[in-house]
Amino acid sequence: MSGSDSKKGSSGSSGVMAWIGSACRFATDRNDFRRNLLVNLGLFAAGVWAVRNFSDIDLMSPQPVT
Repeated sequence: MSGSDSKKGSSGSSGVMAWIGSACRFATDRNDFRRNLLVNLGLFAAGVWAVRNFSDIDLMSPQPVT
C-alpha cells in the first residue's frame, strides 16, 4: 500500500519519465517499417514545430520570384 501512496505524490514527473522511457524502448527495441515510419514522422513534426516556434523562418510564405 505504501508503494501506491508514494507514486501518487510524484505522478507528474514519473509519468512523463515513464512515457519517455517507453517511447525510447519503442524506438530502439523493434526494427520494422511501422516503427521507422512513426519515429520519422514524429521527428519531422518536431522539426517543423521547432522551426515555426523558435526561428524567423516562415514555412508558409510564398517563395520569392526571381
